[in-house]
Amino acid sequence: MKNKLMITGILALSIVSGVQAQGQKRSNKKRMPMNFESNIIVAHRGAWKKNSLPQNSIASLQHAIELQCTGSEFDVHMTADDSLVINHDPEFAGKTIEKSTYAELTATVLSNGEKLPTLREYLLAGKQQKTTRLVLEIKPSVISKERSLQLTDKVMQLVKDLQVSPWIVYISFDYDVVKKVHALNPNAPVQYLEGNKTPAELKADGITGADYHYSVFQKHPEWIKEAKELGIVLNAWTVNDANIMDWLLENKFDFITTNEPELLAERIAVKK
Repeated sequence: MKNKLMITGILALSIVSGVQAQGQKRSNKKRMPMNFESNIIVAHRGAWKKNSLPQNSIASLQHAIELQCTGSEFDVHMTADDSLVINHDPEFAGKTIEKSTYAELTATVLSNGEKLPTLREYLLAGKQQKTTRLVLEIKPSVISKERSLQLTDKVMQLVKDLQVSPWIVYISFDYDVVKKVHALNPNAPVQYLEGNKTPAELKADGITGADYHYSVFQKHPEWIKEAKELGIVLNAWTVNDANIMDWLLENKFDFITTNEPELLAERIAVKK
């Protein structure tokens, strides 16, 4: 009888251990440790310039990854039929994106033969690696504030559905948009672009970064010290001049957004 109880106990323990091990494997798989590059280089609209790639294309994203940039920035709009597409300007091929359907927009291809990427396609491409962040700019609507906030909802829902949150840094010129990002996901990194808020104001509203044109920081150098004291991330755009890169490096910015990632990599190497 004792032997039977002992065998039963061993079997039960084995089953529990097996279940726990499987649960641990699933948990580890969900966590998927990131290994983002630490070189502070954010490729503006991807790494496109040197190789004449289309801006905001999958190809420019992939080249930013190949260059080992810590981030690749891109811009999201919503079409008339609520498709989410990647493009910088509110117009594409002579058509206003928000007033055109996705089918109308994709009648024209990019210079390398790609079609206008959807946000889903872009995120899935970016998800294939673990070294380059996806710096997602939510573009303000040219039609209404309501559409800007609707776009924010749809973007964040897709990020959640595709399980790509660990890759994403949100940015926008619309302060209501960045505040909504924080409201929907208080843990999401979100940076404001306009340059008209102090680091203290950003901190009070849960905004994690000041991503301003470099001239704003030159005008308000005190904001650099204030941001560091408050734990606000410092990012500057769009920096293509070596002297300005050097100034930002000397001031120990967390990120520098540039059309010239190769040049910035050279300046970083010189400063080491």
